[in-house]
Amino acid sequence: MSWLEKLLPPKIQHTDPAERRTIPEGLWVKCPSCETVLYKTDLEENQNVCPGCSHHLRIGARARLNAFLDGEGRYEIGQEVLPVDPLKFKDSRKYPERLKEAMDNTGETDALVVMGGSVHSINMVVACFEFDFMGGSMGSVVGERFVRGVETAIAQKVPFVCFTATGGARMQEGLLSLMQMAKTNASLTRLAKKGLPYVSVLTDPTMGGVSAGFAFLGDVVIAEPKALIGFAGPRVIESTVRVTLPEGFQRAEFLQTKGAVDFICDRRELRKTIASTLAMLQRQPADAVS
Repeated sequence: MSWLEKLLPPKIQHTDPAERRTIPEGLWVKCPSCETVLYKTDLEENQNVCPGCSHHLRIGARARLNAFLDGEGRYEIGQEVLPVDPLKFKDSRKYPERLKEAMDNTGETDALVVMGGSVHSINMVVACFEFDFMGGSMGSVVGERFVRGVETAIAQKVPFVCFTATGGARMQEGLLSLMQMAKTNASLTRLAKKGLPYVSVLTDPTMGGVSAGFAFLGDVVIAEPKALIGFAGPRVIESTVRVTLPEGFQRAEFLQTKGAVDFICDRRELRKTIASTLAMLQRQPADAVS
């Protein structure tokens, strides 16, 4: 026995390293902007917005809908529509394997969740992308759920709102995925002919076929601060045209200066802002929004 072991108290001498308490993983999140270490529960209660610098971290579809919609009267639309593999697609892995992994990781059956409900007692239908499900890619199920949401809005004569968070079309479905651009746009034309508002909220990221389709077709187009919005990514553009892009290119603030976005809104203010906007578009009394 060494002299150090003789000096150590018995409790310290006999502590098994395997029994030492460890801090559970996932309790803390570092803000990618200001690098402040945040308690995860506090961050979630603040809708995944850093309380220090107001950086908007990505948020899941269910968490967003829970924070956005009123608590009462919610109902899901199109959850029975499930993905299939008509092309028998395989890259490094089979498409059904990728689908199963995404389902296990997110608890969702595809990349779009559609719900009917209300915000400040204003009835509406809301579609929300789940980016963690294969990058929020748009396949046949996303297109079908989107259209069913629009058709429900038409049937109930209520506005339609969509939160985008997507990398674009789903390559594993090929042309079937690209066809969703025309399908979803056609449904919004029917919505417009009924005189019902469509509000599009662009979140980080909104890219590819969705940005080239219904993302910018809103009667009002709102973006979250510093959201990446575009068609091809900045690195792809720079490597193709071989020019240096301006600072902030394809960010929400840059697009607002070019007139592509109507205004930028903090996530924590979206409930009030969208409810007020829809009340105005539908000529409802101002006190409809509390």
